[in-house]
Amino acid sequence: MKYFCFLVFLCAAVGSYAQEIRGKVVEKNGEGKIGLPGANVYWLGTTEGVVTDEKGNFKIKWHEAGRLVASFIGYRSDTLSVSRNGQQVEFTLVSGEVLDEVKVMTRGNTTIMSTKGPLIEQVITGEELCKAACCNLGESFTTNASVDVAYADAVTGAKQIQLLGLTGKYVQMMTENMPNFRGISSLYGLNYVPGPWMSAISVSKGAGSVINGYEAIAGQISVDYKKPPTSEKIFVNGYGSSEGMIEFNANTGIRLNDRWSTAILVHGDWLTMQHDANDDGFMDMPEKTQYNIMNRWQYKTDAWFLQFGGKFLDETRLGGQKGFKKEMKGQYGKDALYGLGIDSRRYEGFMKLGYLMPEYENTSMAILVNYTDHDQDSYYGARTYKARQQTVFSNYIFQSIFGNNENQKYSAGLTFNYDRYTESFNDFLVATQQRTAMADFDRTERVGGAFLQYTGAFWEKLTVMAGLRYDYHNIFGGFVTPRLHIAYAPDDFTMLKVSAGHGSRMANVLADHSYLLASANSVYVNDKLLAEHPEELDRLNMEKAWNFGVQLNRKFLLFDRILNINLDYYRTDFTDQVIADNETQAGKVNFYNLDGDSYSNCYQVEVKYELIPRFDVLGAYRYNDVKMTVGDRLLRAPLQSRYKGLLNLSYYTNMKKWQFDFTTQFNGPGRIPVTPGSGEGQTDRFEAFQIMNAQVSKFFRKWSIYAGCENIGDFTQKHPILAADKPWSADFDSSKIWGPVHGRKFYVGIRFAIDRE
Repeated sequence: MKYFCFLVFLCAAVGSYAQEIRGKVVEKNGEGKIGLPGANVYWLGTTEGVVTDEKGNFKIKWHEAGRLVASFIGYRSDTLSVSRNGQQVEFTLVSGEVLDEVKVMTRGNTTIMSTKGPLIEQVITGEELCKAACCNLGESFTTNASVDVAYADAVTGAKQIQLLGLTGKYVQMMTENMPNFRGISSLYGLNYVPGPWMSAISVSKGAGSVINGYEAIAGQISVDYKKPPTSEKIFVNGYGSSEGMIEFNANTGIRLNDRWSTAILVHGDWLTMQHDANDDGFMDMPEKTQYNIMNRWQYKTDAWFLQFGGKFLDETRLGGQKGFKKEMKGQYGKDALYGLGIDSRRYEGFMKLGYLMPEYENTSMAILVNYTDHDQDSYYGARTYKARQQTVFSNYIFQSIFGNNENQKYSAGLTFNYDRYTESFNDFLVATQQRTAMADFDRTERVGGAFLQYTGAFWEKLTVMAGLRYDYHNIFGGFVTPRLHIAYAPDDFTMLKVSAGHGSRMANVLADHSYLLASANSVYVNDKLLAEHPEELDRLNMEKAWNFGVQLNRKFLLFDRILNINLDYYRTDFTDQVIADNETQAGKVNFYNLDGDSYSNCYQVEVKYELIPRFDVLGAYRYNDVKMTVGDRLLRAPLQSRYKGLLNLSYYTNMKKWQFDFTTQFNGPGRIPVTPGSGEGQTDRFEAFQIMNAQVSKFFRKWSIYAGCENIGDFTQKHPILAADKPWSADFDSSKIWGPVHGRKFYVGIRFAIDRE
């Protein structure tokens, strides 16, 4: 009997051993193969996977799927067929091509801190975007610790990004590495990118690459749309909320043959109900209708890569006092309802052409061209603001290596940017209850530039990227933009990155701050009424700043799972800045050049860990020290929390049939600007507050349903509009916004997709 039991035990042990697959994930370099720590290994079509250890080794239980996948950010995924005999397998991953966009295929790591290149970069994947409703780009950062999105005012619905403690105008917004949503579209551009259209978002803090231009001061955010060859065959998304918001999205990707493919993406959203939850007489959100359509094409061979397409958008907004109708436009005074309307129409066209030179190894070139025509017709009470911006951006990039050394690369190229602005502004003087004459602000900007960027890898531990570009502006003349990035990896689990660089941008006074028109403050430039002295705009300088950043990323292998800790610090110093001063004198917003100090210090710690299988925990804390000279006083940036805490919990069941996501944000106190002589009862400080969001998703084979609640605690800012009962008085102001303007919101949505095999 004892021998029989021993024999049974031995057979079970052997059988158990045969159920386990062992292997290694490696990459090739000049000296051979080295292991890749932190790579993902999983069975194709399942949620069963593991992460490689510090030497790239792994072991995984057998699964009848039979096909094992290895993936790592910055590398092409590899798939092997594995038999059920406990064999040893090895994956050799290859870095992606230079001209291809980043494709994130990893399982589980839905937000990835890039450790491949020297740039301080974070990639938000499509799976991460599904953790919340994510109706558009402005709602894509709910679970992100680095980027904040807040309403610019309490009437227009305009949203602003905040990065490194600075507002969105200092962040270079791009679509697939081409500058976009600049000037007139900067305030509402976050609403122009539907969430279901995006495949990934890249967030780069601080000084970016010189290849993309000179405008990045706080950082760069680039959106990747779904591509024709990889898009779902059919995708449909429907969404509805308790506020009456209805949204529809659909896209299809069609492969015409091995080289040609096309994709069509459509979007529509409608908010036609007037809400006034706080009973102040004003709609909490403007009524809105948007139609958005894109068609894009792709052609690809072994040497050539071509993408081109177009996009059309039409959006209308109607806000103000409850009961206001479009027919009431032009009526103002004591007995009239205050209203605003913003009608936008936008055309885009783009082309990307790349060529891999077969006769020269590691050599390629690309041409990027983007055209936009944005027309906005708006009014704010008795004020009117009409603007049109036509932009052409072109960029030629040549990339190669020095000699035969793949570790020594360079990029060189030429850039040309053309902007034609046509702006008309009709102010309203509260003191006299009169409108000024229409003032026109027309200008044409032409900027030509050249750049050179070097990237070198040394001793398998150090990577240096140094870039320099020279640009000539037809108004401001020539200027130089230097940038430097250094990455040092003393071991496989540690990465230290340092960045430094300069950024510049043209200040667009009315376009950047059009939300301030929904107040009683008259617009001045250098203490002169803008509507009567448009020439004062020519006296404003380009905004310029230096940025320095350092980031330490450290991974620990804890209970066979990766604990990821990220620490970073950034300092931004302005040498030139245009100040929007609406707190020195009542009834006046005055724009003038900085005379004094203006800086931002941003500290952040972020921890991510899979606490138990399929249960991810993300915790982060950020402290902002942002000050600027307003008048003759160095003040903290107004309407901004001094600190922010974030906790994100995400759990999905086995085989990913259900997913549960919970996010809470802890927002610290901040300063509220109070103008001397303004209305009584105003406070100069807001207290800390907390916002909680949750979502539940149920997955089926081809479709899924999701439901959630935003602002679970129903927290809203009290009295977001000053003098809401007297909108035609000198005290009326809707710009003192520091917290949510709408309360608890429930939503439900459905997604249907026929994916590619």
